Amino acid sequence: MKRFDKLFNAKKSHVLNMYCTAGYPQLNSTMQVMKALQANGADIIELGIPYSDPLADGPVIQQSGSIALANGMTIQKLFVQLKNFRKEINVPVILMGYLNPVLQYGFEKFCADASANGIDGLILPDMPEHEFEKEYGTIMENYHLDFIFLVTPETSEERIKKLDSLSSGFLYAVSSSSTTGSDKNMDEVSNYLQRLKSYQLKNPILAGFGIKDKETFDAVCRYANGGIIGSAYIKALEGETDINAATESFLKPIISTNK
Repeated sequence: MKRFDKLFNAKKSHVLNMYCTAGYPQLNSTMQVMKALQANGADIIELGIPYSDPLADGPVIQQSGSIALANGMTIQKLFVQLKNFRKEINVPVILMGYLNPVLQYGFEKFCADASANGIDGLILPDMPEHEFEKEYGTIMENYHLDFIFLVTPETSEERIKKLDSLSSGFLYAVSSSSTTGSDKNMDEVSNYLQRLKSYQLKNPILAGFGIKDKETFDAVCRYANGGIIGSAYIKALEGETDINAATESFLKPIISTNK
């Protein structure tokens, strides 16, 4: 059984997906951060591949990506760092990136290397639905990789249902059309998530963008299966030398009553 299936069979609510940037805060921090996230309660790790033009990312994640690139992080180095990571990490791990660098690396080679290293799925926000159906979806399926599409409050019901049918693992509900890290009107987000729930989609729903603490995490978990936290955690790591301690103090209040 796939790791996502196992997770969502065992846990229907308050699933916590934590985003981190590969190669941040230091080039060789990637495994340290992943181990700290798993040890302190993350259910899923979303590992961001730094890119010079990250359209969906807000200033905090953009800056972490710039630092990671300055540190020398590349896709090649990331796969070297991930070699044998499954000896220590058992939660599902997703690679989140953008299509351009993946195509430069070679799409099938990227999928092959991701799969060989134990990655569970991919998020590529700029993946065109048509290209996915025509070419890329089959390649990912061949390498047993889930693919997660994003939907927003502006996405039509018809398109949401189509993207849900193409996705596997879960469906990423972007809380608003702004970038990551910005504050959201949680009443509006709740209405949107209620609407998604009413569609009875096949995939679990995780909400992201603007989820930053226990209050916002619990709010989205009323109508979604869980939430995705990125920018707030990246901020919490800034300037920290003890990654595990920083991760524990960030996550402890969020998951305190959700075990």
